[in-house]
Amino acid sequence: MPTRRELANAIRALSMDAVQKAKSGHPGAPMGMADIAEVLWNSHMKYNPNNAKWVDRDRFVLSNGHGSMLIYSLLHLTGFADMGIEDLKQFRQLHSKTAGHPEYGYAAGIETTTGPLGQGLTNAVGMAIAERTLAAHFNRPGHDIVDHHTFVFMGDGCLMEGLSHEASAMAGTLGLGKLIAFWDDNDISIDGHIGDWMERDVAGRFESYNWHVIRNVDGHDAEAVSAAISAAKAVTDKPTLICTRTVIGFGSPNLCGTHDCHGAPLGDAEIAATREFLNWPHAPFVIPQEIYDGWDHKAKGDADEVDWNTRFAAYAAEHPALAAEFTRRMASELPANFAADMDKFIAHTQEQMPNIASRKASQNTIEAMGPLLPEMFGGSADLTGSNLTNWSGTVKVNHANANGNYISWGVREFGMAHMMNGMVLHGGFKVYGATFLMFMEFMRNSLRMSALMKIPTIYVYTHDSIGLGEDGPTHQPVEQIATMRMIPRFQTWRGCDAIESAVSWKMAMLREDGPTALIFSRQNLKPMPRTAEQVKLIEKGGYVLKDCAGVPDLIIIGTGSEVELAVNAADALTAKGKNVRVVSMPSTCVYDTQDQAYRDSVLIPGVKRVSVEAGVTGFWAKYVGLDGASVGIDTFGESAPAGDLFKEFGFTVDNVVKTCESVLA
Repeated sequence: MPTRRELANAIRALSMDAVQKAKSGHPGAPMGMADIAEVLWNSHMKYNPNNAKWVDRDRFVLSNGHGSMLIYSLLHLTGFADMGIEDLKQFRQLHSKTAGHPEYGYAAGIETTTGPLGQGLTNAVGMAIAERTLAAHFNRPGHDIVDHHTFVFMGDGCLMEGLSHEASAMAGTLGLGKLIAFWDDNDISIDGHIGDWMERDVAGRFESYNWHVIRNVDGHDAEAVSAAISAAKAVTDKPTLICTRTVIGFGSPNLCGTHDCHGAPLGDAEIAATREFLNWPHAPFVIPQEIYDGWDHKAKGDADEVDWNTRFAAYAAEHPALAAEFTRRMASELPANFAADMDKFIAHTQEQMPNIASRKASQNTIEAMGPLLPEMFGGSADLTGSNLTNWSGTVKVNHANANGNYISWGVREFGMAHMMNGMVLHGGFKVYGATFLMFMEFMRNSLRMSALMKIPTIYVYTHDSIGLGEDGPTHQPVEQIATMRMIPRFQTWRGCDAIESAVSWKMAMLREDGPTALIFSRQNLKPMPRTAEQVKLIEKGGYVLKDCAGVPDLIIIGTGSEVELAVNAADALTAKGKNVRVVSMPSTCVYDTQDQAYRDSVLIPGVKRVSVEAGVTGFWAKYVGLDGASVGIDTFGESAPAGDLFKEFGFTVDNVVKTCESVLA
């Protein structure tokens, strides 16, 4: 029977060999944390290599994702079928499962993409929030069908990032007792020993967040690590930080404890010396059968899942409706009637044609969706009253109550976004969170990560332009919408009235393969008349809102609050004898996915075009071409009433008409 150290050494050997073969990578962290990982994965963590998506598995997040060979080694050794030894040999190679950082969706058992430091910890907090809330929604006396932990490994770099403060403070405030974090306290980052740039009392910092902190655990003492995990599980009203002192690159005689083994191969000579030091005589990528047998978790995982299935069957017998709802939600299936009911709401909104701000239209839509979607979970970064993201059925989740559907995240835009991603990754919820559009700048990495992972997080942004007025240029977005539209797989919607706003919500809720930003105005927007066919065409992202007789001389493209301006300018040009079409394009991203025939039917080839949007103009060149023009704003705003600002920056009928006439001249 292999010893724990021998089992851990398999991780060290695989990690140093894969990095050496790739001539690239980070061997230090996997070698330093191998003993901790062995204890956790072999003695404390609940998972099934034969079913990586078992809903009540413990979640494991490697926040220090540069140490990716740690999780790849764990998945291989414990028996995940799609992580074979050949996959490890392809570490960091094109189209391999074993990318430089763990990539969600590349291999079973990877719960999230990590790499940007601190983000994995924050995802883990979101996962723990989801577990706690889902348990409150579904567990009943005698039936704890949702009962799992979230474990996260993190390094010094994760804790230096400001994001870690936002997430850790929220975790402590909520009392997430099933979140357990391991701090790899090895005193090393890329620039060397961290004493000159890292705070001295990390443990005290986490105690101030209301965490249970276990100090000074020897990360290379299996019994001490196991005792710490047991102590962490015993505390159920606080998250736990286990401070594990480790030696980076443990086992490397000449490089351990230095930054030289952090992010570079050890080299052939040092690998040979490490093999001798660890008494690991096996060739690269060769794992003895007794080591595999010591790691194999398939039988234990199957037994744990069978036990849960038995308990879930008893739960279903006593609570059949709840069991069916739990199954539906964890399968990410919307209620069968959702789309049809939303279509009825949208048709009713078109009939009513309310003249309201699109943020209010958004709230009306949330109100309509709430009774349809018990999985809907909202929040705002301290701006609920401005974003209008609550509804009559809102129940706050806080320290005292987990059985809710909304979180006030505080002024934590970045943390909010990554915690939302964690909730989505966990499953069981349709998650949205809101702030002012300008503050998406705090969240940019999280938007990109949700697109990279193809997960359907919904970002709600209000106060979408200079139209927010007196708060001035620090709060007035100019370039933000254009830059979001450029993120691959990311869909951005900016509706021109209550009807387009409702459609955008429907499309965001239906989407499963990527994130969506919904952008809404502070000011009232005039509702546009449409036929039922036009209402349906909104879903295509761009459509003909107002047409002319015959072939148009000009097409004006508008979005959001500027669509009304486009319509009024078209009317003025029509009065002058011009044939003008108006296209509303609430989502350029979705419009771009339509077939060429449809796109050509909306933006007719050869017809000149002008775009109108209260944002930067460069983005619109792909639609208006070299012979078109854009009415926009390529500078920053000013502090003044909204009406004065729109005039100052040329968002007037006269200026749009003048621009159109110059294009036609």
